[in-house]
Amino acid sequence: MLNYRQLHYFWVVAKTGSIVRACEQLNLTPQTISGQISLLEQTYGIALFQRVGRQLELTEAGRQALPYAEQMFQTGNELEAMLRAQPNEQQILFRVGVADVVPKSIVYRLIAPTMELSEPIRITCREDKLERLLADLAIQRLDLVISDSPMPSHLDIKGYSQKLGECGISFFATPALADRYAGDFPQCLHGAPLLIPGAETVVRSRLQRWFAEQQIQPKIIGEFDDSALMQAFGQSGSGIFIAPSVIADEVVRQYGVVLIGQTLAVTESFYAISVERRVKHPGIVAITEGARRELFTDLP
Repeated sequence: MLNYRQLHYFWVVAKTGSIVRACEQLNLTPQTISGQISLLEQTYGIALFQRVGRQLELTEAGRQALPYAEQMFQTGNELEAMLRAQPNEQQILFRVGVADVVPKSIVYRLIAPTMELSEPIRITCREDKLERLLADLAIQRLDLVISDSPMPSHLDIKGYSQKLGECGISFFATPALADRYAGDFPQCLHGAPLLIPGAETVVRSRLQRWFAEQQIQPKIIGEFDDSALMQAFGQSGSGIFIAPSVIADEVVRQYGVVLIGQTLAVTESFYAISVERRVKHPGIVAITEGARRELFTDLP
């Protein structure tokens, strides 16, 4: 049976980067920590660390083991917090996975209604690739996944998708860049420097198809899976960038940019994916109802 104390010592050393710093955190001697990790390695016949000069580095086995240990002890911390809470203070745990292509502003506005629930709730958010999040949803490590696409049909995972909303896209640029490419929209985008979402996003292919239909050829200078990073480059004047129209006013205020134009011919959609056909978790209910009531008010 796995010795969790030995695994904990391994995890702390891996996170702190050295046995000395692990000793300070755990208030143990180097001999105790190194001895227990050695016993763990002997049990499974593997090496978890290797010496590279004076540095201690993870082996391939150690790198593979670390995410498992990370998840185990994060779950353990959550369990401890729940057990320590008084009966009248116990929180509802709400574990949300967010596909890394969904704009952070959209995520915040979708989750915000859960903070107004009468029941005390504790939210944990994890960002990752959609397929990895759905795998965790299937084994109930997550309660909900927020994505820009519904449950993929090719995955053998039980899940139900609820469409939270849909909106067009808007184009933004710094005032100086907007002046340089002023003119009728969308023709003003022809030859203009453009920052676009990465290939894994749903909106990317829609955007490219629309450009072809409009006979527009912008100069693509950057592709980003992370919308916040794309907006940061746009704020610097590197190029024109896009964002969902539902957060257009927020983008203008936050990044000091101007709105060049909007289109409903290219849309972005957002989904809540859960294992429940009839949603019961109060956090999921708050998100789905809040999206229709406050964010995507034109959704039928």
